[in-house]
Order: sequence, then C-alpha cells, then structure tokens
Amino acid sequence: MANEPKAVGNKTGAGAGSAAGQRSGAGAHSSIGRMVIDARLATSEEVQAVLAKQKKLRDEGKDATVSELLVKYGIVTATQLKRLMNPADDSMSQSLQQIPGFQIMQRIGAGAMASVYKAKQLSLDRIVAIKILPKRLSEDPEFVARFYKEGRAAAKLNHNNIVQAIDVGEYAGYHYFVMEFVDGKTVYDILAERRVYSEKDALSVIIQIARALEHAHARGFIHRDVKPKNIMITRDGNAKLADMGLAREAGDEAAAEAEKGRAYGTPYYISPEQVRGVKDVDFRADIYSLGATLYHMITGRVPFDGTTPGQIMQKHLKEPLVPPDHLNPNISTGLGEVVERAMAKDRNKRYASTTDMLQDLERVARGEAPLQAREGVADSLLKGLGAGEVDETYEAGRADGAARASSNPALIAAVIAEGVLIVILLIALLVK
Repeated sequence: MANEPKAVGNKTGAGAGSAAGQRSGAGAHSSIGRMVIDARLATSEEVQAVLAKQKKLRDEGKDATVSELLVKYGIVTATQLKRLMNPADDSMSQSLQQIPGFQIMQRIGAGAMASVYKAKQLSLDRIVAIKILPKRLSEDPEFVARFYKEGRAAAKLNHNNIVQAIDVGEYAGYHYFVMEFVDGKTVYDILAERRVYSEKDALSVIIQIARALEHAHARGFIHRDVKPKNIMITRDGNAKLADMGLAREAGDEAAAEAEKGRAYGTPYYISPEQVRGVKDVDFRADIYSLGATLYHMITGRVPFDGTTPGQIMQKHLKEPLVPPDHLNPNISTGLGEVVERAMAKDRNKRYASTTDMLQDLERVARGEAPLQAREGVADSLLKGLGAGEVDETYEAGRADGAARASSNPALIAAVIAEGVLIVILLIALLVK
C-alpha cells in the first residue's frame, strides 16, 4: 500500500483515531510502518524494503517484527520508535495532561498537521478523541483559524455516520478539538490488510458515507477530502465520515476567493476541478472522491497512480479511467457504472445530486440496475437513432457489456431487453 502523497494546501489528520495501531499481528506491523512514514522518520520506499525483508525472513522460517527491522537497519532509533509507540513520554503529551476536564491516555494517530490522542472526559466518564495542532502550527494564525473552522463545521452536522464534534479550545499554547472516539479501523487500514472489499461490504460502507454526505450537502457543507483514511469503521460495522479539516460552506465566497487557484485535497482521490483550483467547487467534488474511494475498495488500486502528487493529479485531469469491472470481474456491471458516473471528469456528467447517487447505490445493493448511471447512455442512444446512426463508443460499450453478460446469467435478461428496445425504436423510425 503506497503512502498517500499530499496535495498543495492539503490538511491531514487522523480523524477520530484508530485502535488498529495498538494491536498485534500483520495489521499492527503495517500500522507501525505508516506511523513511521507519517512522522517523517522514514520514506515509503524504506518501509517497503523492510516489509520485503520481513517476508523473505518468514519464507526462511525466521520471524522479525517491522519495529525490530526498522531499528536493525538504522532507519529509526529505538528511542524514536519508543516515543512513537508510547507517546505518553513525548513533550506534547506531558503538556496536555493538564487540559481541564480531560485525562490524556495515549496517542492513536499522527499526521504532518495534527496528532490525535485517546482521552477520558472526566465530567461524563467517557472516552473521547482529542485532535491537537503541534506547537509550530499553533503559532500560525491561518492554521489556527482553519482548525477552529473544522470544529464549527463538524458541530453543525448531526448524523450517525459523521464523527461527532464535542468541543474546541486552547491550553498551554496548544489548540485542541475534542470529538467522538471511534473504536475501530479506517477503510485505509482494512485495505492495507486484505487489499480488496467484496461488493456487498463495499456497498455497505459507501452507502453509509453517501448518507453522511447527503446530510452535509443539504446543510451547505462540502467535505473536499473524502478518502479511505477519513472513513472510520466501528466494531459493529458502522461507517463514520471523519476529518472536516478541508470542509467549506458552499456559500462562503470569501474562502472560495482566498483558495482560488490552489489544489485542496488528497491526490489519489481529488476531483479534476479541485486540481484546477476553481472557485466554485461544489458537492460534485465529494461525489467524485466518493467514487474514487469506492474504486479503491473494490479493485485494491487507486484510480490513478504516479511517482509525484503532480503526476497523479494530471491523470485525474486527462487520463481515461480503467473501468473497475475490468480490474475486478467479480463486481457487477451496475456497480461499475455507478463508479464511472461518479468519476466523470466533467462534473456536469456526474450525478446531479448526492441523493441520486445514493439511490443508485441502494438499487445495486438490492441486485437491481442503477437508473441514474444509465441516463447518459440512453440519451446518447436515442440521439444516434434519431440521426440514423449509433454512437461507436456506445456500440463498443454494448459489445463489452454483452461479453460480461454471457458469463453472468443475471445480466442476460437485461441485455435481451435492451436489444428488443433498440429494434422497436429502429422499426418505429423506419415506419415514420
């Protein structure tokens, strides 16, 4: 799993936190690697080399943890690793122990822009997560303003599939944001462990996040950073959208003007209009990113990859998307159509609303064909028939779909019905 490169203006954080890094086993080993990368103690290539060495040793019947190998090969020191894994020893944690009303327990996530701690809210005797800006950013007025803006945005949203905001404040020069603690993993963690989601499991998660976005969009908020790392999965399978750090009110003209020309988002999942830095980014950017996240979940691959953030973002702008069912033939044609509609490079060709996308996702989950995703195809077909010709791209798509249908009996009836409809329309045109 490649480390996520960050775009210009991207603000990262660990959402509500994950307990995955505290567990043993392969999942914990990969989490340690990501923690080391996030803390900028090692590069992605160095961690990948360690993981390859670990695999080779296991093949030889020898066992070694990622931590041991990182220290052995001089990538990190034992002291650095101890501080990373036992953050109660670090200076920030020590300073924060006195935040009124909270008892800091341990660090559960760290990024370039913030750290997240597990803590107890003493007044209500409950576990919470506290996201804290490091000292260097706490002294930057722009970052502090954005940090509080994140808290206010999250506080205006009340939905079971959105991480709940509790409080924001400042102590000893540190700015903190208290939120719901989610005891679970991120979709990113799960992808790192098993690579690919089944269609059923992916739909379960994405439908919940689509509902969260529907709620946010109805209240005028655009998330702008939907991605696997910002989707938390609880132990009982409830999905929660986290990290409103890049969220913006759709009607905030001042913010839109100030951010014009800058790419805010994560390159692997960023929409083309975000890459361009257009002023009027709207809910369709979230639809694109949700589609990109779903693509990753069902194929095990990001939609576009590259060696630099700039290269990846250029591919979002110009490179055709490889249909997800070409990479994973086990997914239904309908699900592939939903992803392709959501990830249309021209936002006017995406879903007209989050509700429309949600309805198609729910139809596919019930084993039905998506209606909204096929609207554009039906329109192009009718236009072609009216001119006495059929679009070549559509014909190629039909041929590909028919080939898949031949190996999927559930689609045969739909293909036959489509053929009958075409014949009827042609006859009607000829008679006329």
